[in-house]
Amino acid sequence: MAGVVDFQDEEQVKSFLENLEVECNCQCYREKDPDGCYRLVDYLEGIQKNFAEAAKILKFNCEDNKHSESCYKLRAYYVTGKGGLTQDLKAAFSYFLMACEKPGKKSLEACHNVGLLAHDGQVNEDGQPNVGKARDYYTRACDGGYASSCLNLSAMFLQGASGFPRDMGLACKYSMKACGLGHVWACANASCMYKLGHGVDKDEAKAELLKNRAQQLHKEQQKNIQPLTFG
Repeated sequence: MAGVVDFQDEEQVKSFLENLEVECNCQCYREKDPDGCYRLVDYLEGIQKNFAEAAKILKFNCEDNKHSESCYKLRAYYVTGKGGLTQDLKAAFSYFLMACEKPGKKSLEACHNVGLLAHDGQVNEDGQPNVGKARDYYTRACDGGYASSCLNLSAMFLQGASGFPRDMGLACKYSMKACGLGHVWACANASCMYKLGHGVDKDEAKAELLKNRAQQLHKEQQKNIQPLTFG
């Protein structure tokens, strides 16, 4: 699509959208481009509000094209029953797994969510938490740099569970990693561990540094929260 579109001109906008639909369809169905199919989903959701057709394309793009972001988005359709799909948490879980296994922008977040659902237990056959499976997927996401998974690993080793002994050293290790990735609560937890000597030698100076880091991250987060204004 060439040329500048005047979005105040109704005819130009209509022509632009028609061309966009043709282009996205061509990329998806003729060129067999997974990213093109994903753009077609964006068009169907954002412009046409055709969620039923979007769900079909997401399913095709996930299962046939192995497109990680499509698998990740499709899980939301199953969680909410969007696009005419039946609400199915176990189906959503299976698409999280697919998204986790395939490289993509949402892979690490998908692995984290697999860990959350395994930890929660609702999607497990016996309905009970599977801490081993949760740990494995948290570890995969944490190793890839996903801070929340590192924090969850820290909490697991801090609390312990049946067949999963407490390990304060590992709890501190994962809190430190999450802190390094910018997680404010992980920095606060690590500060407390160094102050009390839980899992590490007591180190007041390091505890203070980590506390200051937590405060700095908190301030930065507050700055990024845009206040609601009316007028």
